Amino acid sequence: MKGIVFVELVEMAESLLGEAVVDDIIDSCDLPSGGAYTVVGNYPCSELMTLVQALSSHTGTSEDALQRHFGHWMHAHFAKAYPAFFTNKPDALDMLAAIEDEVHVEVRKLYPEAELPRFDVTERTGTGMCMVYRSPRPLSDFCHGLVEACVDHFGRPAEIRRRDLDHPVDAVSEFTITYRD
Repeated sequence: MKGIVFVELVEMAESLLGEAVVDDIIDSCDLPSGGAYTVVGNYPCSELMTLVQALSSHTGTSEDALQRHFGHWMHAHFAKAYPAFFTNKPDALDMLAAIEDEVHVEVRKLYPEAELPRFDVTERTGTGMCMVYRSPRPLSDFCHGLVEACVDHFGRPAEIRRRDLDHPVDAVSEFTITYRD
């Protein structure tokens, strides 16, 4: 998993808890990396899950809520760091529909070794869409936060429904996004 995710999780935690508290939490985790992350490094997802669990335990926030909050945080990072992806998209549906065939194509150019989740649009209308998220990592709640933040970013209210699908290996979630107006 790319280091940017780890770096941003630590930054989010530090913004909420302070650097010293986060350092103590990281030290208590006995992480293979020692908790030292670089943006371009690669780290096992199990380390991310250990950090999420430790932060959850420390704050009393559930792991799923923490992942969703982190999804919002990462969306803000993406919007700031990669504004070109957003400028020609009139709404959240267009942005979400572009993840697999535009955004991930560009990410793979920069990081060919990146193991990205899949986002497949299965249905699309003028007022809504159905999208399936698939990943070998247990990050459906994180994805849910990203979807919520994307809708918020474009400012058009929408209902977001998520249905987790059974799969023997991957985390698979179906998101239905429907504009309210």
